[in-house]
Amino acid sequence: MKMTSAEQRLFAFYLVPDFTMLAFSSAVEALRLANAVVGYEAYAWRVVSSDGGKVRASCGLTLEADNSVTVERQHLGSRLRPSVSVICGGKNVERHADRAADAWLRECRNRGVAVAGLCTGAHVLARAGLLDERKCAIHWENHPGFIERFRAASVSTGIFEVDGSIYTCAGGTASFDMMLHIIGRDFDESVVSGICELALVDRVRDPGERQRLPFAQRVGVQDPTVMKLVEKMERSLTEPMQVEELTASIGLSRRQIERLFRNELRCSPARYYLKLRLERAQLLLVQSAMPVVEVAIACGFVSASHFSKCYRETFGCSPQEARGRSIKARSTRPVACASAA
Repeated sequence: MKMTSAEQRLFAFYLVPDFTMLAFSSAVEALRLANAVVGYEAYAWRVVSSDGGKVRASCGLTLEADNSVTVERQHLGSRLRPSVSVICGGKNVERHADRAADAWLRECRNRGVAVAGLCTGAHVLARAGLLDERKCAIHWENHPGFIERFRAASVSTGIFEVDGSIYTCAGGTASFDMMLHIIGRDFDESVVSGICELALVDRVRDPGERQRLPFAQRVGVQDPTVMKLVEKMERSLTEPMQVEELTASIGLSRRQIERLFRNELRCSPARYYLKLRLERAQLLLVQSAMPVVEVAIACGFVSASHFSKCYRETFGCSPQEARGRSIKARSTRPVACASAA
């Protein structure tokens, strides 16, 4: 149903400590520009924190909150109830559990308030039990840890997802795209086009557009055979296939494929496959509390000892050491350890 000039939609943005400023500001700016295009205050917003105090973003800036979660729960029964409650996630989201926020989100759903997650906001929604059997999106770096912990959620690799009145996006500028989708439902394409013109955005991206650059653009690979095999590898990291299985439908000999990989990626197919699995393990170690043996299994290793050996040879430290360093340096971008070249 389209909005009328007498209506106003209110958004409550809950800031998780270490939230991503780009995702939050992109969402708010989309609403601000929508007001400019339609010529009246169609959208309003307020900022919420756990205790109503300031919240520090991952970039180091601090924002003042308008309300605490306790006050927001009280508003659910009044005319101050929001139309949408938005969780603004970011780094270390799993370390900022808040039972009061989880209860507030469940009450939002029970009272018919839409909910949304920006960046790692899907983690908070899933923890509150709101993403079971639901489609959702989360930033690609957090994808491995999320799917291991929240197996009932259906996680896409697109930039945002809409499942009924639950909205989730991968963060960054995808917040802008998701908000434009919501605004487009409230008004029409002319309003969305006007917002894009003001924001100097040339187009609105579809929900299913990929978060990362295609493999070939990321690493400069040109050979279609190598691209096809790497895509197969990326889809089977938990249960690795033998190189012979991967190449069965290619129509080239093992020697020819080895030569292609060495020309394009400077290593053998088996070595590159191992690299992909260890990169997944690296993300799981810094994003989750999964025991090392479970991380090993999730990345296709038959034993924790073999996994630890491969990890140390590649990164120069053990999985346990990598996790310890990430915890100690949680205020920086998660990195397992320096590569051992």
